[in-house]
Amino acid sequence: MSRFYRILISLGIVVAILILPFKTQALAAPTSSTAISANDFLILGVEKTSQGNLQQAIEDFTQAIALDSNLAVAYINRCLVYIQLGDYQYATEDCTQALQHNPNNVEAYLNRGLAYYRQGRYQAAVADYNQVTQFNPVDYRAYYNRGLARFEQEDYQGAIADYNQALRQILQQDNQQLATIYNDRGLAYLQQGNLSGAMLDFSRAIRLNVNDARAYYNRGCACHRQGDYAGAIRDFTHSLQHHPNQAEAYVNRGLVRYQVGYQQAAFEDLYRAAKCFCNQGQVRAYRQTLNLIQKLRQPSPISFEVA
Repeated sequence: MSRFYRILISLGIVVAILILPFKTQALAAPTSSTAISANDFLILGVEKTSQGNLQQAIEDFTQAIALDSNLAVAYINRCLVYIQLGDYQYATEDCTQALQHNPNNVEAYLNRGLAYYRQGRYQAAVADYNQVTQFNPVDYRAYYNRGLARFEQEDYQGAIADYNQALRQILQQDNQQLATIYNDRGLAYLQQGNLSGAMLDFSRAIRLNVNDARAYYNRGCACHRQGDYAGAIRDFTHSLQHHPNQAEAYVNRGLVRYQVGYQQAAFEDLYRAAKCFCNQGQVRAYRQTLNLIQKLRQPSPISFEVA
């Protein structure tokens, strides 16, 4: 069942990488009845984005560009909205356009790197983050995001080096982002088989953010690899307390419970997992879970993996 573990890592990365700020210039709101300027549309686009009205934000940024095609920040902001909408090709085109107007624009490289990452173009993402580190060597976002891309390339040592650099650059008061970086460095350690390093980082993430369901889940996986089944069940339970619809945690807690002989509780967890997958529209995972339940109910022994 390690595939469920990888699913959660992927989802976690998706959430974790959205740390780029929505950047705009300091602009005054329109105060007269004169024609709306490009800057006014820029402000409206930022407001619509903060309200979650992404399609209208796209229209506002497009209007800003129509009035001032050299307004690089409009391209950058529209790029970030396209990323949130999953339109990664449009996102890369916008950030490339912004870089044509200002080749030293750090935010454009960051956002384009993020778009490349979402497209699975990890080497292109790494190249853009390299540019950011050259222009601004103390920007922790570039090191962290480059670490994520290197992780996907299975360059775990390179990812760890980038996470280390991000931890050196980030403000130590930013507990939530610190927890995120420790969590992802822990995953890199886990992929290397460094269980003690992984456990230490997941525990650090939890101390920094006691509501981090992902950190509890990942530490539960590490506990299982260490043979600490009680610890695994405990952490999967904590993860579910903070994220009750996390199907993967039900799957893994159910498997551990089955291993230690709590079969009724195990099947209850697996049925909950199947229901969550179904409600979330994850048809393949739903079917895999039902097949797993069927196999576990057979009298012949089977082998499985939690993480």
